[in-house]
Amino acid sequence: MKPITTLKLISIMLVLWVTFISSVADAKVYPLEYFALREVVKNVEVSPDGKKLALIKIAGAGGNPTIEIYDTDNLQKEPFRFNSDPMEIQNFYWLSNSHILVYNRQKVRDKIEGFNQGAFEYLFALFDLEKKKFKTFKETNASVVSVLPDKQDKVILSFSPGNSKSTVDERFRPLSYYEFDLKKGTKKLLYRGKVALGQIQFDRKGNPTFARGFDITKGNYLWFVRDQEKDEWIEVFSNHEDSFETFSIWGFDPLDKNMILVTAHNGKDKVGFWSYDYKNKKFAELIYSRSDVDVTGARYHSNTWKHPGLVTAIAYATDKVHYEYLDGNEGAIYQQLDKLIPNAHRISIESRAINEQTFVISNRGPHDPGSYYLLKNGKLQLVGSQQPLFNAEDLADVKYIQYKSRDGKDIRAYITIPKGKGPFPTIVMPHGGPFVQEVVEYDEWAQMLANNGYLVIQPQYRGSLGYGLEFYKSAFIKGGEGGRKMQDDKDDGIAYLIKEGLTDPDRVALYGWSYGGYSALTAATRTPQIHQCVIAGAAVSDPLYQVNFYRDRARGAQLKEQETMWVDSVSPVKEAEKVNVPLLIIHGSIDQRVPPKHAELYIDELKKHNKSYKYVELDGADHFYNTLNYDHQLKLYQSIIDFLKNDCGPGGL
Repeated sequence: MKPITTLKLISIMLVLWVTFISSVADAKVYPLEYFALREVVKNVEVSPDGKKLALIKIAGAGGNPTIEIYDTDNLQKEPFRFNSDPMEIQNFYWLSNSHILVYNRQKVRDKIEGFNQGAFEYLFALFDLEKKKFKTFKETNASVVSVLPDKQDKVILSFSPGNSKSTVDERFRPLSYYEFDLKKGTKKLLYRGKVALGQIQFDRKGNPTFARGFDITKGNYLWFVRDQEKDEWIEVFSNHEDSFETFSIWGFDPLDKNMILVTAHNGKDKVGFWSYDYKNKKFAELIYSRSDVDVTGARYHSNTWKHPGLVTAIAYATDKVHYEYLDGNEGAIYQQLDKLIPNAHRISIESRAINEQTFVISNRGPHDPGSYYLLKNGKLQLVGSQQPLFNAEDLADVKYIQYKSRDGKDIRAYITIPKGKGPFPTIVMPHGGPFVQEVVEYDEWAQMLANNGYLVIQPQYRGSLGYGLEFYKSAFIKGGEGGRKMQDDKDDGIAYLIKEGLTDPDRVALYGWSYGGYSALTAATRTPQIHQCVIAGAAVSDPLYQVNFYRDRARGAQLKEQETMWVDSVSPVKEAEKVNVPLLIIHGSIDQRVPPKHAELYIDELKKHNKSYKYVELDGADHFYNTLNYDHQLKLYQSIIDFLKNDCGPGGL
């Protein structure tokens, strides 16, 4: 597929409306209370006609999320506000110029009900802007699959059958799909999913487009395209469950209706972006690939009302997410915005009116925690920032580096560098997962630590996604490398930073959450020991206990990945006797992904072997970042900084 011919661009004259705070010579050390604030502004969207702007705001440290509605012709005018008290607003969708669908959650239990069975339930409600009234629906834990612009009173919802004990990969549990009438509060069944065809996508007219499923008899994952003319599903691709290769559909090829655009390995180490002949079930053309990293996906057209699902760019990630544009108009718009948005890093058009003249633009990067702008009539205005108390100049630089592991692998990492001159005390902060892709834009934990004088390294150790199949599989293919080579990759990053003069070898610690917490516990027993202390958050302490939660729900490659990784890797609960550095353990009291039992089991072993430790429990906190409120985050940050300063080895870190 060739790039779309660039159309004649309409000249967009942008006038910066905001005056930014001047830089200061020395970075300010901010109170931890500033970092503990939840996002002050988020989810900024314009109405379909571009006349209204809605956003979620959290005013004050303990504030409840509120939706504010502004007039886009006058952002200075007092907005209309509403909340969902006692529920908490999570998200919203413009359905029409006068109706907003609001997604809420509420804590309904004090304890979890088992693995992945948390204490929150989710509801949605319809808000009528003209009548200023809420209509709440009784359906719980439904997901909005598609809003329907041509049916403004209706949406498509999906419902999960609940906690599955199926041996089929949990991602392919069959879902039921309904067209929900928001005026009547009634729903009409569209599809009752089955394992063989259970995950369906719809376009904004309500037509089914793509689907996924699983053939239990053959052990194949399946992908389908809906033939709109024949009104039937066409199986277009299958992949055996033992394969580690991937296949994802991103949309139809706008230049050839017989083609779809996909990301896939197709026998290669790195994921590429392909044109795929779905009627003949064959790859047609490799549109884009790289030798260093995987293609991670696509960017869609910024006007989702006029061009829903239209792929306009191909994405990949190195120092940040980059895009190769297939649509010249879209590429030119983003190129202009990159030059005009202060501290531009990752810019995204979050929302665009049907008339295409009104935009909401976001930016996020090392010197911008997340800002939103309104572009209307050639005028660019700052709507708000997720963290407005920070001066951009005080935030730390982030650099993307590469170093060699001791066995010769190329390891990438992000380092967040504090102000001043090194060598610095350094925190190793491995990501969770471990089989995920991490791209560091603005990382609150890293920025908080850097603001307090610590250099932070976030190594993309073996097993991290985005760097090809061989790199991913090297974490487990010959046995579990947790606590072994995966840990070596992190330690080798410190050796590199010491050699570069950035890290003080006598002032190194490790802090991690989830798998990162597991990594902290394994680091606490290493010899020779390079860390002065470790901090383990929401840590897996007993890998066998953890894998037993989902051993009977996984098959094929995923089962091999999880069993080899967790069963064969180092088990911290069995190694507690070897702990040789000060240790801080932090856990949420209602963590559904890594239940608090992990902390209890590990602490019992520490007591048995007379090992000293500190334990901090975050009451009412789940595993996930969006469940941590202001009090949770403040307690977390205070515990970390106090421990690093006062308990991390002789004299503190």
